[in-house]
Order: sequence, then structure tokens, then C-alpha cells
Amino acid sequence: MKLTVFGASGGIGGLAVRQALDSGHKVTAVVRDSSGFDLDHPGLEVVRVPGLTDPTALETALDGTDAVISGLGPRRRKDAGVASSTTRVILAALDATGVRRFVAVSAAPVAPPPEDDGWLNRRVLHPLISALLRDIYADVATMEDDIRRSATDWTVVRPPRLTNKPLSGRYRMAINANLPHGYTISRADVAHAMLAVLDDPTTIRTAVGVAR
Repeated sequence: MKLTVFGASGGIGGLAVRQALDSGHKVTAVVRDSSGFDLDHPGLEVVRVPGLTDPTALETALDGTDAVISGLGPRRRKDAGVASSTTRVILAALDATGVRRFVAVSAAPVAPPPEDDGWLNRRVLHPLISALLRDIYADVATMEDDIRRSATDWTVVRPPRLTNKPLSGRYRMAINANLPHGYTISRADVAHAMLAVLDDPTTIRTAVGVAR
């Protein structure tokens, strides 16, 4: 499979690139001109762009691709707005080039916690985190709405708090739901899940909760 990965210089995107290459896929990594991304691999093409503001500038990166993964998202509170604005540009480029399969990272707090989750998470932690990071999660929710209205065969993957632990391959997934007692997951496992759903037709046009 030929994949295009946006946010390839970030945590989840960079891990998705490496895991995809290790699995034998061909990968086009899209990074900013200023990025220090320096991975070298015979199956890798790197496309550098000044920013994700012009859909036309992204069309070269989508040439011949079978599926697109986006690891883009806010890293800090001041990054609110990044997820929706950049994803709109990517969706426009997908529409222009006819690429349909699209998998994007979202966030678990966009959806309510499951009813069988612990009282502390449902009544205290989830409302507190949602309030403290209101602007970020509102932006991610807007991103999801834009993706949902697109013509793509989309999947959004919703992880809880991210860690830098190594790939385990041992995590849970739920269609259109968050997972009870699913409080953390490593970036490596999120990248693994995003690659895994590419070939799973049951995840098309769904939100997938992932957690340890």
C-alpha cells in the first residue's frame, strides 16, 4: 500500500511513518520546510511544504496514494484551531485528487465517557479536563464534524492521555465509543491502531476509541 502521512515530524505521525515502512508500505511523509525530519529509507519520499494552507500544494504528496493518515493536532493550549484548519486543507486536497481513505487522530474527551466507567472519571476527571482544555477539544470536535461531512471513507481514532512508552500492540478498541477505564495509551500504539484500521471496513465512517 502507498500511504501519505501528514504530521510526519510529530509524535504519532512520525511513529506511523516508521511502522508503515517496517510493514513494507511505501510512504510519503509531508512535513514543513522548517522541520528537522531526516529519516532515510528506500520506501520513503519526503515532501516539504511551507505550511498546510493551500490544498493545491499538497496534491503532489497525494499522487498515487491509497490512503492518508493525519497525526496533526494541538501540542499546546495555544495551538487551538490547528486541528480543524489544517484538516480542512487536507480534505480539500483529498477531494481534488480523488483519494478516499482517510484516518485522523482525534481525542477521547470529544466524546462522553462510557456509562460503565468509574465514578471519578465520569463525574470529576472528564468534566475537569474538558473544562480546562475547552478550546482544544472544541477545535477537535469541529475537525471531526468537517471530516464527517466529507466524501472520504474516514475513520477518526480517539485516544486518551498519550504516553511515550514503546509499542506494545496490546490495546483495546471500540467503535463509536470510549473505553471504560481507558486512561492512557502510548503514541506508538495509537500509530499502530491507525495503520490497523486502514484495512478494516467496519471502521469506515466511524470514530474508534483506543486505550490500554
